[in-house]
Amino acid sequence: MANFGPADIKKLREMTDAGMMDCKKALTEADGNMDKAVEWLRDKGLGAAAKKASKVAAEGSIGIKVEGHKAVIVELNSQTDFVAQNDKFKAVLNEIVNHVFTNDFTDADVVNASAINGQPFAEYLSLQIATIGENLVVRRTGAIMGDETTAVSGYVHANKQVGVIIALKCDSAKTAETMTAPLRDVAMHAAAMKPTTLSYKDFDASYVADETAGRIIKIEKENEELQRLGKTLKNVPLFISMAQLTDEVLGKVKSMLQDELKAEGKPESIWERILPGKLARYISDNTTLDQEQCLLDQKFVMDDSKTVAEYIQGKAKDAGGTAQIISFIRLEVGEGIEVAQEDFASEVAKQMA
Repeated sequence: MANFGPADIKKLREMTDAGMMDCKKALTEADGNMDKAVEWLRDKGLGAAAKKASKVAAEGSIGIKVEGHKAVIVELNSQTDFVAQNDKFKAVLNEIVNHVFTNDFTDADVVNASAINGQPFAEYLSLQIATIGENLVVRRTGAIMGDETTAVSGYVHANKQVGVIIALKCDSAKTAETMTAPLRDVAMHAAAMKPTTLSYKDFDASYVADETAGRIIKIEKENEELQRLGKTLKNVPLFISMAQLTDEVLGKVKSMLQDELKAEGKPESIWERILPGKLARYISDNTTLDQEQCLLDQKFVMDDSKTVAEYIQGKAKDAGGTAQIISFIRLEVGEGIEVAQEDFASEVAKQMA
């Protein structure tokens, strides 16, 4: 005896836009299981939603929700940017963001395996695909949660293509409350400047070594061309990250700088006034990787005389406390997705086949 009835066939047809007999066959093969029936239709390439679900979804939008000491971020992909702009898509994204926020989900796989509105999430999404007319994918999600001494904020760029959530650990609840506004400024900074990690301490040693070798080769090749043109050569740095500037290295640098001051005839009595600035300049010249990729070490876009870390420390001090950024999540729509490029003639030929 079949484990489904006419109502199930009708529901599957609404979800997938497949034919009535195809839906009946799918439910028969799946023994009445709706998710397996959708999968069966997809495997057979039957039904609009089944076919749409095979399309690469590399466009879409980022959604966030920040409330109290918690924030979540979701990347919902679609096939075209046009669909990502319509109200139905926006409503679906908002519903998913609230679902993630309510359930404290931190991983897209968990979201996709969950239940929403009393139905399996896969079934819910298939229905949205059938309604909106394009494949939809919950690709990435993230969450940040803290206690009363944690300030949390977030920012989504106007085009909805980039979003950031960020957390700051403070010495007190009072400081945390004061730091919410400055923290949003840092979230905006992160959206624009694309940091990949929080601190140089997060870098793997092999990654730093490979980056150093690659950058040196690149600059040396550029210098060959500059020399040919009779132009000033670029400085070839020995290091690119604070991870390489050990106490031993900095000790040697300090001795080298002292030798330079001595050679310049500078009185030894003023060396201690000059050395800090020269050492800071050396560190700046030899930590380019950190300045490019580490949020804390980037020059703050609203005041490039400070790093992001220095900006936050200054704001916390003004509030009578201390604070330190402890985590952030930055998502940009479609990062890392490869979309096959086909010319128009090939596409027409496929349609004619």
